[in-house]
Amino acid sequence: EVQLVESGGGLVQPGGSLRLSCAASGFTFSRYGMSWYRQAPGKERELVAAISSAGSSTNYADSVKGRFTISRDNAKNTVYLRMNNLKPEDTAVYYCNFRQLLNVYWGQGTQVTVSP
Repeated sequence: EVQLVESGGGLVQPGGSLRLSCAASGFTFSRYGMSWYRQAPGKERELVAAISSAGSSTNYADSVKGRFTISRDNAKNTVYLRMNNLKPEDTAVYYCNFRQLLNVYWGQGTQVTVSP
């Protein structure tokens, strides 16, 4: 059974940092690109960052470029999202994601709240 379990969210002040983790199981993690999405209240879910299977290629939403870094450890079956200089508009539930053929898998999400 495929499982994606996010952790690391919380309440942080503007300008602060968090590192999210997504622990994967039930599939050959090193074969798949992984992504982080987020969904703020009343808004559609949006792609934040993505990383290739070997970690050699990444891409980011314009709104987070230069502040967020996606990485992965294939030995630990884990993908990370390091978030620096957080802003109130980064407040959202953050989800990790991957696609296997026609199937799309999501974790349960982790809440990130950026507030003074």
